[in-house]
Amino acid sequence: PATGEVVETYPTATDEQIVEAQDRSAAAFTGWSETTVAERAAILTRVADIYGERSDELAEIINMEMGKAIPEAKGEIKLCQLIYRYFADHAEAFMADEQLRGTSEGEEAFVRRKPVGSLLGIMPWNFPYYQVARFVAPNLALGNTILLKHAPQDPKSAAVMEEIFHQAGVPADAYINIYATNEQVADIILPSPKNQGVSVTGSERAGSAVAAEAGKNLKKVVLEMGGSDPYVLLDSSDVKKSAKTFFQARMGNNGQACNSPKRMIVMEDIYDEFASELTSLAKAAIPEDPSSGDTGLSPLSSPAARERFMEQVDAVKAGGATVLAGGDRYETAGSYVQPVVFEGVEPGMRGYHEELFGPAFMLFKVGSDEEAVTLANDTPFGLGSAVFSDDLERAERVGSKIEAGMVFL
Repeated sequence: PATGEVVETYPTATDEQIVEAQDRSAAAFTGWSETTVAERAAILTRVADIYGERSDELAEIINMEMGKAIPEAKGEIKLCQLIYRYFADHAEAFMADEQLRGTSEGEEAFVRRKPVGSLLGIMPWNFPYYQVARFVAPNLALGNTILLKHAPQDPKSAAVMEEIFHQAGVPADAYINIYATNEQVADIILPSPKNQGVSVTGSERAGSAVAAEAGKNLKKVVLEMGGSDPYVLLDSSDVKKSAKTFFQARMGNNGQACNSPKRMIVMEDIYDEFASELTSLAKAAIPEDPSSGDTGLSPLSSPAARERFMEQVDAVKAGGATVLAGGDRYETAGSYVQPVVFEGVEPGMRGYHEELFGPAFMLFKVGSDEEAVTLANDTPFGLGSAVFSDDLERAERVGSKIEAGMVFL
């Protein structure tokens, strides 16, 4: 993504290879699930250790593959270590029998959690290691076996993760990386009785397609799709600092995060100062220079990602929104784009009810807490949100009314 150069290619699996992988995964379930929780936890701890030992190598891989800046890549690796250790440390407690109350005297009822078999994970490219960790760690701890279909942008990191699991002690067939196509998922894996369920993190389009196939085949499915999170600023004793906080949050992973704060909702008495500072920060951002090691803006994950993002940006501009900063490609090699700051994005415009997956900021001015809540909830998404105020009780009152799975105060 930084240079546009083709470095390495990987072959797509044949149908026969997919069937063989599925057979192996299903056959491995009996042996893997019969190991003890303590044995599986020890392996996950070793996985975490290896991530630390190979941190530099792992960071370089995803920097090359999907453009993640090295410091952010190392932060992602540390997060993965925490996840693997968390499930290793707590697996036995999580799997302990849960006694149910309200039974008659002399009777007992309890919930026992058991593995189900071979599961398919379909993972996105934006956090190549983290997205796999949060799916795989609990399921390996539980005793399920894994088929992992990573995004086409991440073939090398997908291969090295498989290598790490096996190095740590996961049997070869209990975790299998597959370079499968969407058609092979729909036509081979999900219809098979050897597949017990699928977890998808990705676009709405991908989730909808997989959910339809899973439903048709009566398979368990877990979906985590996109987001257009509101970031509500009710008041601030340091408006410039608040603008910088938002800028840094939005620019994490170059804006390519589903739970990134994409809609900035600001009270009218501080709006102008906030918008001015945010615009200055966006205008000052320049691309990195890979040849010299200078840090700066990372590229988007691929030329295709850049084209999709710029098509969205051009549509928002054509719809009548005001551009305060950026909004163009950089005339450089690689998939670099300027951070763009919009205001005046109205209902009916492209982008108002659509996720902009890149360094795009949408600013909205409101005059009351009630107006802020109404605007925050005017979205088909419900992933995350954030409310900032010097008055935590006020932030909690507003946050309690926001319709999102996660509300950060």
